[in-house]
Amino acid sequence: MGRGGNTMKIALIAHDGKKASMVSFVMKRLEFFKLDDVYIVATGTTGSMITNAGVTKVERVASGPMGGDAEIGAMVTRKEVDAVIFFRDPLDKHPHDVDISMLMRLCDVHEVPLATNYKSAHILIKYYKSKNQKHHEKQLRGGEQ
Repeated sequence: MGRGGNTMKIALIAHDGKKASMVSFVMKRLEFFKLDDVYIVATGTTGSMITNAGVTKVERVASGPMGGDAEIGAMVTRKEVDAVIFFRDPLDKHPHDVDISMLMRLCDVHEVPLATNYKSAHILIKYYKSKNQKHHEKQLRGGEQ
């Protein structure tokens, strides 16, 4: 994981038409998102909505059209983000399409997992939950810290 140890930082981004879906996604997995070693970075309103849903460790950056996608892209480049969940609306035109494409390209270049819909995000979080659980079980057995 980019941040060292077993901590993970996950970026959450949702276009306006997908924000309710993102909040629902997070609320169904609130136990995971509230773990001590899980940190969230989110764009503007998405970050506010996730905080209102019960996640307390949310680092908010600017909204997507105001440069938030680019900020998260920079974090990906610096290896500060372990995964990106971006519920995007592919049927709508966005004024910051260039930033969206840049973020997706940077995830590919730096091999950062990117989920762009509910089902792929579910698979990604399921993987991280399993990995986190195995790490904690190993610690309880006196293994690797």
